[in-house]
Amino acid sequence: MTNNYQQTNSQKVIIYHNPACGTSRNTLAMIRASGVEPEVIEYLITPLGRERLIALIKSLGFGARALLREKGTPYAELGLDNLSLSETDLIDAMLAHPILINRPIVVTPKGVRLCRPSELVLTLLENPAIGDFVKEDGEVVRSAN
Repeated sequence: MTNNYQQTNSQKVIIYHNPACGTSRNTLAMIRASGVEPEVIEYLITPLGRERLIALIKSLGFGARALLREKGTPYAELGLDNLSLSETDLIDAMLAHPILINRPIVVTPKGVRLCRPSELVLTLLENPAIGDFVKEDGEVVRSAN
C-alpha cells in the first residue's frame, strides 16, 4: 500500500463508492463511525478520468487486472479474461464500463486501498477505534479501543 496519489487536502478521506454494494456501504459506515465525513465519489455517476484511474492503480501497488470486477459486469462478454490484454486495454475497458472497477477504493493520508473486506479501511483511518461494528450481514468487526 503506497501513497502516490496526490490529494489537495492532506486530511481528506475519499471513498470511491457504489451504494448498491454492501461492502462499499459497510466501508462508508466504518469511516463515518471513526468520526470522519469522507468525500463520497459515486464513480458510476461521476466516472473516473484516465489520469485519476491510472494514479489510483499505481497507488494501490498492483496492476489494472487486479482491480477488475467480474461479478455483475460485462467482464466475460468483453473477453477480459484474455491474459494478452495490456494494462492500457484493461484501463480502456474500465473507463468505458466503470462497473468493472472493483470497490470500494479509499484514499486517506495513510494510503490507498481496495477495501475488500470492508474492515481493511481501519488500517487507513486516523481513529480506527470504532468499537464493535456490525456489518449489514450481521458480522461483527472488533476494532482496537
